Amino acid sequence: MPQPHITSNELVTSKLFDLKGKVALITGASGALGMAVARGLAVNGVNLVLSSVEKEALQQLAEEIRGLGVKALPLYCDVTSESQVDGMVDEAVAGFGKIDILFTCAGLAHRELLVDQSLENWRKVMDVNVQGTLLCCKAVAKDMIKRGEGGSIITVGSVRGHHAHRDGYTGYGTSKAAVHYLTKTLAFEWAEHNIRVNSIAPCIFWSDLTEPMLSDDKNAQKYLARIPLGRAAIPEDFVGAVVFLASAASSMVTAHILSVDGGVVGG
Repeated sequence: MPQPHITSNELVTSKLFDLKGKVALITGASGALGMAVARGLAVNGVNLVLSSVEKEALQQLAEEIRGLGVKALPLYCDVTSESQVDGMVDEAVAGFGKIDILFTCAGLAHRELLVDQSLENWRKVMDVNVQGTLLCCKAVAKDMIKRGEGGSIITVGSVRGHHAHRDGYTGYGTSKAAVHYLTKTLAFEWAEHNIRVNSIAPCIFWSDLTEPMLSDDKNAQKYLARIPLGRAAIPEDFVGAVVFLASAASSMVTAHILSVDGGVVGG
């Protein structure tokens, strides 16, 4: 097999990371991570389909994104519903003609000790984090395969998918470990269609959900002691990783879990 020839023009950094005119679908777009990534992709010229179950926050974000000079289509969707996910993807394709990038940010960060956790709460975590990720990947991949131009799917795992934690993370950590495996196996299944599937695995980061934990110095030290860089992340810390995985800069990267965790997985 002849070695692919890459011209010097294709190696220009600005071209490697060029996303202008691409279309990205972000689920869970109204959350702290989803909003940060939406803004980061928008300033890189990406048109956005923004999905969430929080209609008012979604509309506000769409207006903000349009102010950055790109198109934004807000769509309500419960990612645990196959019919709603399929409808969301159909509307996105009807509106923009394609989906180049999927970022599955919808998730449930429920913490509860297993002996106290009801089967209903366990199922909610699995339904949103695992089934929701699977349904969105499946629906978008179908369109990507039909279009025949490939694409980039980026899931959201977690450092908890690699490392256990005693404070009620059994359900959440198990769901994220499942997302990691799902990411890898989908990458193998869809590689022949030039669909790359990767995941980012964040450490704890500042958001409305984590502020009560991180604002308490004693409690925060339990988390920060595991992070070599010595701080919790902020949502903007993950934008660069998403831009990399969405762009031609990562054209030979698939089935990879990219830890953005201040070094936690190194220990």
